[in-house]
Amino acid sequence: MYVVLTNKPGEFRTEITAGLKAIESYDYIFYGRKRASFTIAELADPIKIRIVEDEPPQIVNDVPSKLFEKFDTLDEARAELNTLTHYGTMDIELKKV
Repeated sequence: MYVVLTNKPGEFRTEITAGLKAIESYDYIFYGRKRASFTIAELADPIKIRIVEDEPPQIVNDVPSKLFEKFDTLDEARAELNTLTHYGTMDIELKKV
């Protein structure tokens, strides 16, 4: 199973913890400016996924993976990421890192 994790600089980050394996990452470029990064991660078993706020007091949320949309294949996760990050003719780029 695969999940798509998000990091938004200045707002929050999703940490790769035990039970998650990062497969590939992308920067989300919106009109020439990086607005977020996404990581497709393999999920071995149901776990809690850690999301940490960037601003003080840096609240930590451990969210059950059952609340995340899951994909059976890497290609399905890539397709969903593409759907989430493109709209019409807007100047948007997913840049693999």
